[in-house]
Amino acid sequence: MRKPKYHVFVCTSSRINGQQKGYCFSKDAVSIIQRFMEEIEANELTDEVMVTNTGCFGICSSGPVVVVYPEGVWYKEVTPDDVSEIVELHFINGKKVERLEIK
Repeated sequence: MRKPKYHVFVCTSSRINGQQKGYCFSKDAVSIIQRFMEEIEANELTDEVMVTNTGCFGICSSGPVVVVYPEGVWYKEVTPDDVSEIVELHFINGKKVERLEIK
């Protein structure tokens, strides 16, 4: 894989010991990652977008949190249903999903 255009980090409440438990995990964060993978493949973006699960970002009240680099855009309260909008607007059209953005 070449260097991706976008790198997406999804909090799944991963712990150092590998366990997944916590706020974002309880809010279906693993399904968010699965949905990103499906949408990325469906839109033929596998060479442009990389998805990584992370531990806690420290703002659980805004979770599940998704961070997109290189812009450093932070999205809050993301659900699996929001993923297609993020893929279409942000990755395909280059526009932030303002209703989800942490400012």
